[in-house]
Formats: sequence, structure tokens, C-alpha cells
Amino acid sequence: MTDALAELTVPSRLLLGPGPSNVHPRVYQAMMTPVIGYLDPAFIQLMDDTQRPLRTVFRTENDMTMPVSGTGTCGMEAAIYNIVEPGDTVVVCQNGYFGTRMADMAKRCGAEVSLVEAEWGRIIEPDQVRQALKAAGRVKAVMIVHGETSTGILQPLEEISRIAHEHGALFLVDAVTSLAGCELLIDEWGIDVCYSGTQKCLSAPPGMSPITLSAQAMEVIAKRKEPVRSWYVDMTMLGRYWGGGTTRMYHHTPPMTMLYALREGLRIVLAEGLEPRFARHQRAARALAAGLEAMGLVLHAQEGYRLPPLTTVRVPESVDDMKLRQGLLQGHNIEVGGGIAALQGQVLRIGLMGYNATAGNVLALLLALETELAKQGFRVEPGAGVAAAARALAAQA
Repeated sequence: MTDALAELTVPSRLLLGPGPSNVHPRVYQAMMTPVIGYLDPAFIQLMDDTQRPLRTVFRTENDMTMPVSGTGTCGMEAAIYNIVEPGDTVVVCQNGYFGTRMADMAKRCGAEVSLVEAEWGRIIEPDQVRQALKAAGRVKAVMIVHGETSTGILQPLEEISRIAHEHGALFLVDAVTSLAGCELLIDEWGIDVCYSGTQKCLSAPPGMSPITLSAQAMEVIAKRKEPVRSWYVDMTMLGRYWGGGTTRMYHHTPPMTMLYALREGLRIVLAEGLEPRFARHQRAARALAAGLEAMGLVLHAQEGYRLPPLTTVRVPESVDDMKLRQGLLQGHNIEVGGGIAALQGQVLRIGLMGYNATAGNVLALLLALETELAKQGFRVEPGAGVAAAARALAAQA
């Protein structure tokens, strides 16, 4: 006979990595709401109450706007698997890890993938997309990441969207890290398909993926030659549940506790206001950047195109990346991320997302980072990072 399972104990961390971010206390409180049936009239009302603010945050009037039951990767599958069929040609912009994942998914759908590539840490230039579309012939969709979490790049979208539509292609965007942290205008920018995640700037736990599809995208899905290869994320079937009014057709049992969390997260976003929220993220990111540079560190992402919720900074050659991050975690209870794939061991990824985008978190991290860098012999003028960040915060007040 085995011993009884011990009571769950998990440390409370300051999560300043690439996600998840810390959950807002009001979201935790909402998650204590009782579970009810998925066709209960009260739950149907909850679905409506979630879709309306989600459209506001996406800045769209799209009817097909809902959260998919699954993390951001599930949202990526929902976006790509519904649009792409065997034999299609798609253009995928690849300047980081998640662009690579997009290309992989499109290939699994049987598509011919034309890659538009840039160095990890630089944007995709519109002319690169234009040339790829000219060379590829008939293209079903252009896919791109708005806020590339692996590199810290914030990709401009408007001109690439225009180019995609000039060539008759849909425009598909990953906004997992940017939604509710950066300006994102679905309708104005002509984005046909866009998905995100709950665990970053929405300050909820991971587990749902907001998605929105234009009428043009839904028309493409309706004209598919074969059914969507994933039953679970088939948007036509999901639409009968999420868009069915009082006669919604059962599809799957949704994670209703996560829906409570998303609803409360959206309430918090809208109470703050989108523009003030974007300004708060920008203010925190600028203060962090000023502090890091004052410490003698080098920012990785292309200047002028840096993602406010996620900053990448080069790890000095004399510093052990793993020891640095372990020191921050064990000595200061702060989690930051390391580089992945092509940037493994080369950068730190520092997230200031949603609830975490505060001056206090910036200053706490810089002080802890100064301490841990000094342990490895990297010379930093005492207090230089904190002082520079404080000046930047004061200048933006």
C-alpha cells in the first residue's frame, strides 16, 4: 500500500519570463465560481458575456470571435487547420520559433510552404513578402507572428496585410503575446484570422485561446474540399455552439472555470482601458530597457521594433545563462526565460505582461539581476540599472 498523496504545495513566484505571467487576484477569485452545465442558460449567457468584450479587445466586429478550449498552440492549430488544405500554397514569415511552428503545422495540413525568413531579432520586411507572393503563384494565406516571443520583435502588420490581400490571400496573425499589451486592430488592419492566449497580457492562467475570423475566412472554410482534419478545432462545428443563440449545438465540454477566468480578465482590461494599458506596458518596457543598458547589457531585438510585453537581452559572453537564471529563481524568487532554439543560451527573455507590467517589478528585477551578474564577475556600477530605470519612469510620468 502506498502512502497517501501529500497536499499540493507550489511556490509563489514572480513570473517575469515569456509566459505564463502572474494571474490577477480578481481572476483567481472568479475561478472559484461554481461549475455548472455547459448548456445551462446561465452558462449560455456567460458565453455571450465573454464574446462581446473579446470583440472589443480584438477591435473587431467579427461574428466568429470566441475562445478555443486549449492553449495558444491550440489556437494556432484552429487557425491553420481550418484554412489550409492539401495542395494549398501558403507564405509563412519565419523570424523566430513560432513562425517555425506555423510552417510545421501548415506542412502537416499538406500545404506547400513558401518561407519568408529574417534573422531572429529582426522584422520581416514587406518587400520580402511581396516578392514571395509574386514567385509562389496562387497563395491561400500569408502567416506571420505579431509579437514573436522567442525574439522580442513586434512586427508591423498593416503593409503586409495590404500586400497579402492584393494577391488574393488571407492574412493570418499570431497575437499570443501582443493581445491586450500592444495595439492590435483586427478590422482596420485587415487581419482575417487571429488567435491569442489567456496566460500573457490577459493575466489569466493558460488554457484558452481567443480567436477571431473574418467573414472572408469563414467563406474559405465553407468552400473546403474536405473536412477540417481536426474535429476538435473545426470552426464550423464550434460556431454552431458559440454562435447558436439559445439553440446551441453541443460540441465539447468547455473548461468553464477557464471561461470564468477569461471573462474576468477581459473585464479588468476594459476597466483600465486599452490605450492606458498599452501605455503602461510601453512605460515598463522603456524603463527596463534603460536599466539593462545602464548595466552594460545589450538589447537583442531590432531597435524601433521591440515588443513591449517581452524584452530580449543578450547574455554577456562571460556569464553562464543557466546559473544566472537559477540565481534569480533561487535567490530572488524571480523567473525569467532563456533563449530557445537558435537563441538558446544567448538571450534572456523578460516578460512584463498584463498584471506584471509595473514599475515595482522592473526595479526588483534590475536589482536582482545586478546581484546575480556580480556573482559571476560581470562588473556593474552599483545601482546603475535601478537609477536609470527610475529616471525613465519619471520622464514618462
